[in-house]
Amino acid sequence: MNAQQPSLSWEDGAIVTIDQRVLPHATRQLRLRTVDEVIEAVSTLAVRGAPAIGLAGALGVALSALRHRLPGGGVDRAAVREDARRLVAARPTAVNLEWAVRRVLTRLDEGHRAVLDEGLAMLREDAEVNGAMVRRAADLLVGLLPDRPLRLLTHCNTGRLATTAIGTALGVILELAARGRVAEVLVDETRPLLQGARLTAWELREAGVPHRLCVDSAAAAALATGMVDCVLVGADRIAANGDVANKIGTYGIAVAAARHAVPFLVIAPESTRDPDLATGAGIKIEERGAAEVTECAGAPVAPAGTAVFNPAFDVTPAELITAIVSESRVVRPREEPAAVPDAPRLGDAVAAMARTLYERGWMPGTSGNISVRPDPAEPTALITASGRDKGELTGRDMVAVDAGTAQPVDPDGPRASAETAIHAAVYRTTDARAVIHVHAPYTTAVAGRRSRETAGAGRTGLPLRDFELLKGLGLADPSGTEIPVFPNHADVGRIATEVAAHLRDRPDAPPALLIAEHGVTVWGRDLAQARNRLECLEAICQLVLLDAGNRPARAAAVSPETVPETTPWEGQTA
Repeated sequence: MNAQQPSLSWEDGAIVTIDQRVLPHATRQLRLRTVDEVIEAVSTLAVRGAPAIGLAGALGVALSALRHRLPGGGVDRAAVREDARRLVAARPTAVNLEWAVRRVLTRLDEGHRAVLDEGLAMLREDAEVNGAMVRRAADLLVGLLPDRPLRLLTHCNTGRLATTAIGTALGVILELAARGRVAEVLVDETRPLLQGARLTAWELREAGVPHRLCVDSAAAAALATGMVDCVLVGADRIAANGDVANKIGTYGIAVAAARHAVPFLVIAPESTRDPDLATGAGIKIEERGAAEVTECAGAPVAPAGTAVFNPAFDVTPAELITAIVSESRVVRPREEPAAVPDAPRLGDAVAAMARTLYERGWMPGTSGNISVRPDPAEPTALITASGRDKGELTGRDMVAVDAGTAQPVDPDGPRASAETAIHAAVYRTTDARAVIHVHAPYTTAVAGRRSRETAGAGRTGLPLRDFELLKGLGLADPSGTEIPVFPNHADVGRIATEVAAHLRDRPDAPPALLIAEHGVTVWGRDLAQARNRLECLEAICQLVLLDAGNRPARAAAVSPETVPETTPWEGQTA
């Protein structure tokens, strides 16, 4: 397998992957064509690593949907959901497996092809997420330890074998090596399956990174004697409070690292977080068979009948962790969660703006939502609570949420607006400090019409050219832009995923988006700038509709085949 080849892919109706059980002595490819084969591969660790088993589970659901097709294009949903349940049960500790299976199941009603498309989209996202994550973590480490090549310690395997490309903690090591910042890597053998010795050492040798194998029981001694500048590990599940489940042995290393003041970093995608789990005490720890300990390569190493304690994972308390790094943020669990600075004043400002927009008819009833994130370096934002009349909103009708995950800071408090996930997607991918979502009439009407013109095309765009008001959006080139128009999925989380992917791919995208039949979202450095941009875009869309009758060839709602994606809506510069 070369460095560019993904470790897991979809080819001709099968999941194609590397059999990690036989590495490093042989490189064998597996083609998994049934759900049972996927379950066996995950259970026996032919496929392993939290992100990788999640993606295998997602594609396993796609295999089930293909098998259970019905005449007319439907799917036997009950059969597919039962297969999904069995896939999730294959390994209970890693949350990525359940997360990925649930995500593809949201497309089940659309048919087998939609399920597969969602799984393939997740494969593509994995490489993007990993790339963003390892760069963020490498930058953090260079800032923490700027003066020398680093001596690193890692546990288990967290490279591209554990994902589909790049990796998590091992991906960071390779990124640092590419920057010339790695002196040596100590690789824990990682009992009982020797995933460090067999897999991490293999990946480091392939990459030409200096490394030595370290027995697990020597890791604390290496930390005590100053042989390690930083510990880098992955994660299989992260509780809401920052407790982390990872391969057995991680906790002991964290204790030793804390004792000797060595930074201990966890590198894991946002999909590894379990916001419904308050602490690590609730994480179900998988226990594996005795033979993994009593035998080595099939040869007995313990007396026959010896009882075995063989947990696959342990839980590292948040207070032992220097930082948890994902594709979108750095969380330092040892520090107290930051409150929203001057929350009462900000809440009053948000409420006042909501009432103003309500009076303009842009936030009718309880619809629409506004959020502010006063400090981009902190994880918390304020957003309007769900179900509150915007004409009577007060500063007390706000919810503090994690700006990266959209989860409320207080799970027992008021519920945030449904579109919080979209706000979080904007905060993760831009430098926005305020987001406004409203149902302004002209932008809503134009978004709906554009969506109908390109029916079935998924996300489309509204090209705009030569409107003087485009200057109000703060564009690098105010002569023209394209405002994305997203489908109005019933699952708001799916809209948020598409928004985040769009903004990651287009760093120069305009600070606005439309959702078909569901209004407009804009953002800016503060509430005032976001409101100004909203007013400019609403005025442009009013001109588009007023001028449509003068150019029927461009304004008429016709089939997507006759309306090119690049057809601009032209305005007057005067």
